[in-house]
Amino acid sequence: MKFEIWVLIKGMLMGAADIVPGVSGGTIAFITGIYERLLCALKALLPEFFALIKHKQLQVFLKETDFWFLLTLFAGILISVITLAKGITFLMSNYPIPLWSGFFGLILASVFIVGKDVRTWTFPLLVSLLAGVLIAWSITQLTPASLEKTSITIFLSGLLAICAMVLPGISGSFILLILGSYAWVLSAVKQLEWMTLGLFSLGCLVGLLSIANALSWAFAKFREVTLAMLTGFMLGALEKVWPWKEVISYRENSQGELVPWLEESVLPFTYELSTGKDAQIILAVLCFFCAGALVIGLAFLTKKADSVR
Repeated sequence: MKFEIWVLIKGMLMGAADIVPGVSGGTIAFITGIYERLLCALKALLPEFFALIKHKQLQVFLKETDFWFLLTLFAGILISVITLAKGITFLMSNYPIPLWSGFFGLILASVFIVGKDVRTWTFPLLVSLLAGVLIAWSITQLTPASLEKTSITIFLSGLLAICAMVLPGISGSFILLILGSYAWVLSAVKQLEWMTLGLFSLGCLVGLLSIANALSWAFAKFREVTLAMLTGFMLGALEKVWPWKEVISYRENSQGELVPWLEESVLPFTYELSTGKDAQIILAVLCFFCAGALVIGLAFLTKKADSVR
């Protein structure tokens, strides 16, 4: 068994990102240099599990699946989800502009980190980039639904959310918002509703194994095309995390409170005129640059650490 503290920290960063609608844990995995390792480990999990049952060779299973890496990473994700759910909810309610500004800077910096892995931007790669932008942007424009909480919808929510979560730029939390299940999933995390969490986790497991195989194949066969499309996903998702939003309509939540339902992005000065609230431009710009610098610094430290190994 080999415990890697950096893997735990990267998992915690992924978990923190996954809580927020609009930010993908896959983005964090990519900029910290563990994305392809994660896909390979997940791809090997199911066939090696059946081999373990057949041959009863535990050491082979642990090695071939990169088991301790997966265990450490998902422990970090779980720690963040459990400990930060209330804090992120508080920040989203009370300090939305600085929070979303930081996430905007995080994703924009990530675009450059991922995009630089493409050696030469040919016409087919630009087409792939544009396709990624259009797909992600189209998803962010979908109108949220209201999904009834049942065993089937809990499982499906987990399956669809984890598929989006693994893709850089497409947020699993936002998919939950689109489905209308974000509120009760977050509530289940905060209240530790084990039945809901169990069904949701089962859906995540099935989706995770499926998407890992598909992406591993895409990287093996069409690496640069895949990188270009993933870069497009992140660019297309930027509109979702734009800090200044004007509410078009509201809905009533389970507590009888009116909460924003449909929103559109506006300029800071338009936001001040329409809402009468401070646009917090200076603080927003500061958070934007700090988050961008954090991503670039994190990518630099990861590359340096990998070169030392």
